[in-house]
Amino acid sequence: MVPNFISEGYFTNQIIPRELELDGPVTERDGFTLKYCEPVGSHAGMTDLLLLRAREVAPLVRPEETSLLIVGHGTGLNDDSRKAAEFQALRLRETTNYAEVRAVFMEEAPRVEDWAKLTSQQNVVVVPFFIADGLHSYQDIPVLLGIETEPTKAASRMELFRQNPHELQGKTLYYASAIGTHPEMAQIILDQVDSFDETYSELLPESTLRGAGIELLEEASLAGV
Repeated sequence: MVPNFISEGYFTNQIIPRELELDGPVTERDGFTLKYCEPVGSHAGMTDLLLLRAREVAPLVRPEETSLLIVGHGTGLNDDSRKAAEFQALRLRETTNYAEVRAVFMEEAPRVEDWAKLTSQQNVVVVPFFIADGLHSYQDIPVLLGIETEPTKAASRMELFRQNPHELQGKTLYYASAIGTHPEMAQIILDQVDSFDETYSELLPESTLRGAGIELLEEASLAGV
């Protein structure tokens, strides 16, 4: 089971385990082995995916002349909610040549609406760190950025992403779709399963390890069976 959530928080740490009656990462019940993975947003591969999306939305800008903003939700319900966005911003600062990389939030400081004050570069790339292009990415955040003056209808969301770049507050703003809509997210989910099997292999019966069946077939083929 892979929670399709961006970060650890109230739902992944409390609600889902409670509703599924999980004992921990591995639960044995009624002849089944239930493996509860970390949210997809916590996978290390998300850093490369965020970088890929930023480059796709602004392919001609020079990173060293660009500010990159990773937009998270932020909430007072759980301190872990903002950690995923902050972690990704930190990794991107350490591994890329963007002039600056910051995590900003809708409901916590530093806030999305202060994007112009928070950035020093002429070019600003904004990537929503959300699973889907829902109300936040095509209604709330565009208003906070100043792209729209009021929330738009759902049918216009694709036009919103085709209008890049936006000239606002003396800067050139590029606004991307939510990271969770990228086709490579499917691979991130599979990689999260592989990571789980590697981390908790000592707790898992051999028959439940992902790929064990394939390995057995390969061994049988080599043996001429």
